[in-house]
Amino acid sequence: MHDGSVLEERGVPSIAICSEVFFSAGKVQARVLGYNDLEPLTVAHPIQSLTPKQIQERADSVVDKIIESLTK
Repeated sequence: MHDGSVLEERGVPSIAICSEVFFSAGKVQARVLGYNDLEPLTVAHPIQSLTPKQIQERADSVVDKIIESLTK
C-alpha cells in the first residue's frame, strides 16, 4: 500500500495487490495513508508456498483486472 501511494503521488498509476487474508489490513493502511477510496486487488492466499508456475497462473488470472484498474 505504501509503495503504491508513493508512486501515485509521483504521478505513476499503480494498484495495490494483496492476498485475500490481508485485504482488511490493506484497507486500513490505505485509509491511514489518505487513500480512502482505494480498493486493493486481491488474489487467493497463500502465495509464499506456491511454485513459480503457480504464481504465474495466479498472476495471469488477475492481469485483466489490473489493466482495467490502471486504464479507468
